[in-house]
Amino acid sequence: MLACGWIVAWIVLFGFAYIGRGWLAWVGALAVLFLTWYLGGIDTPMLFTPLLLASILLAAVTGFPPLRCALFARSLLPMLSRVMPKLGNTERIALEAGTVWWDAQIFTGAPDWKYLADFRCKPLSDKEQAFMDGPVQRLCAMLDDWQVQQDRDLSPEVWDFLKRERFFGMVIPEEFGGLGFSEIGHSRVVTRIASRSIAAAVTVMVPNSLGPGELLVHYGTDEQKKRYLERLATGQEIPCFALTGPEAGSDAAATQSEGIVEHGTWNGEQVLGLRLNWNKRYITLAPVATLIGLAFQLKDPDHLLGETVDRGITCALIPHDLPGVDIGRHHDPMGVPFNNGPIVGKDVFVPLDAIIGGVDQIGNGWHMLMDSLAAGRSISLPALAVGAAQMSTRICGAYATVREQFDTPIGRFEGIEEPLARIAGLTYLMTATRTLTCGALDAGEKPAVLGSIAKAYLTDAMREVVSDAMDIRAGAAIQRGPRNALSRMWMSVPIGITVEGANILTRSMIIYGQGAIRCHPWVPKLIDAIADKNLTKFDVATFGYINFVFTRGVRALLLALTGSRLARVPIDTELKRYYQHLTRYASAFAFVSDMCMATLGGSLKRREKISGRLADALAWQYLAAAALKRYHDETKFASNYDLVRWSVTTALFRTQEALRGVLDNLPGPLAILARCLVFPLGAHRRPPSDLLGQRAARAILEDREARINLTPDIYVPGPDEPGLGQLEAALEKAVRAIPVETKLRDAVRDGRLERAHKDQLDELGLAAGVITKEEYEALAEAQAARDEVVQVDAFDTQTYRTLR
Repeated sequence: MLACGWIVAWIVLFGFAYIGRGWLAWVGALAVLFLTWYLGGIDTPMLFTPLLLASILLAAVTGFPPLRCALFARSLLPMLSRVMPKLGNTERIALEAGTVWWDAQIFTGAPDWKYLADFRCKPLSDKEQAFMDGPVQRLCAMLDDWQVQQDRDLSPEVWDFLKRERFFGMVIPEEFGGLGFSEIGHSRVVTRIASRSIAAAVTVMVPNSLGPGELLVHYGTDEQKKRYLERLATGQEIPCFALTGPEAGSDAAATQSEGIVEHGTWNGEQVLGLRLNWNKRYITLAPVATLIGLAFQLKDPDHLLGETVDRGITCALIPHDLPGVDIGRHHDPMGVPFNNGPIVGKDVFVPLDAIIGGVDQIGNGWHMLMDSLAAGRSISLPALAVGAAQMSTRICGAYATVREQFDTPIGRFEGIEEPLARIAGLTYLMTATRTLTCGALDAGEKPAVLGSIAKAYLTDAMREVVSDAMDIRAGAAIQRGPRNALSRMWMSVPIGITVEGANILTRSMIIYGQGAIRCHPWVPKLIDAIADKNLTKFDVATFGYINFVFTRGVRALLLALTGSRLARVPIDTELKRYYQHLTRYASAFAFVSDMCMATLGGSLKRREKISGRLADALAWQYLAAAALKRYHDETKFASNYDLVRWSVTTALFRTQEALRGVLDNLPGPLAILARCLVFPLGAHRRPPSDLLGQRAARAILEDREARINLTPDIYVPGPDEPGLGQLEAALEKAVRAIPVETKLRDAVRDGRLERAHKDQLDELGLAAGVITKEEYEALAEAQAARDEVVQVDAFDTQTYRTLR
């Protein structure tokens, strides 16, 4: 009889748990299940009867929504209303910009790996490939980056070529005279140009990023599209967008730029329009722009448009030659010679049809900007970072093979091998992230959080890669001149880090703040329910949230205790363990994230060190997923296997350290609980081993196919050009000489030749018949090429004093 009672109780409890998502019901059900198993349901002592009744009562209260709502939700709603962070309208628009994608999978704590494996990133179209092979290659051949540096601008011939081939119209549809490229096509064009000239890449990417063209495509009126888009695509109009001002850097919503609705004269007629005043700085292409996109606060004090005075942030198009516009001065961003400067407008009058989208889009400017920026962050600066990383990989892989010390290529020394592994591994990871993010964009997503991750973490990785490359090239890396492309990349690193939202801001505030509100399965529902004061929705969201926290905590513990082996991987792959570990860390991240929100509440957005570490954990999980996706999709080589393992091992370690940093600094008892559940056996994950690092480094030293596979987007100049061109030619000669050098070393080891300096050994080997005349000449060619590529630029005094 008692056994039947336990079974009935178990069914009732699990029924309440399933229907009502009450976490206490789950606890009660599991407790009853355990007691049933432990006691066998037979001869159960009467003292357990109160426990049974209490469990059923608890389950009924927490697992039956109407009763739960009456008892709990009614009192919890006003309490949480006071605790939850208050969002202003501009803050809400920024946080809700774009869409969610794989970032939401990470926040669930149970990523769907089959979905990621089946997702198809769009390849280049035939038209895009033809553009890469044709105009892009010709552009790169025309560019002399050292001369651009000296002239402080692109040559007139390059400017004309950019306009004629419609490089400024990649995002503009073909029907309006543009190229209508996909996002991956756009990204790969910028990457290739960046490998040749950062100044040229910035010049090309800005008109195709956040600016008049992008905004007109999505929001412009038909008349505005017809009037401007073809002129923008063909370079008849050079655009810039004036967003940042001295008073509002990262907080563009706080702009003091102002537009007042009033009557004025336009083309000799009295019309209703805007009197604009602004002060903007750091505006790329401003000194050469003919069309200015402007963001400003619109006010209607005379009620010419309606009763509302403050109309909100609005965007308009301003011709550069209007009275009151002060434009043409230059900033000097780290000496990188792309056009950048301030724009000031004083009492500039334009008609209402200058507003992008017309009067219907008045006050919608902040939404327009945030939505476009959500996509734009994913493309331009990540593409530039990938170009610099791939170029560094190609240069250092060749240089470390060609350059010798003690008759040994420097890449064989462990001190060089370590940064080479970072360069190769991070380049693999960065290219994978760029490809996956652009794939999401081409699939119709606007992944705001992932775009911010791509911008911040790829430009940070660019800093790490170029820094390592400079270290490997040593003294040659700091001598400016035509031979040294790395120095100009190094100068551009701070630019990528600071523009389109400084990385400090992006990491500490945007990524996790936006991710938690947009991507969490329950937080958006909870915020909406509180805002609407909807008791039923609040009850469902609250107990759904509690249930989610409970299940993710249990999941994190079980996966930690079993070394992630309980995580299911629905695809057949030799990298199964990496997928399992990422699943474990996704569960841990979801649980720790909720512990932070429960502990800190609305103050979490001010605890920027903690939110920054949560951003790190989220970002490195995404980068690891991108690396696994790349390996899944591409042709399998031995080097790819080593590179993906190095990449994912690094990402897992950095995820662990980020979570540890959060838990070590989170106050209160919930932090202790979270630490016990997430790291019950300690945090034992380590960075890539020396052996794995050696294998990653060897991929760019000895495997020509791996070097090419890692650097498919860069421009490789001819063999006579100083820098990479001569370096690649020297590498070919050095590789051809390796078998001959091996012959000579074997002869010394066998006693057929005496030990001697390298040059003398060549002579002795030829005289002794160990090598042939052709082999001797191959050695001489290789040595001459080595001598050439280790040279640095030197200038006479008069020329030196004119260098810029």
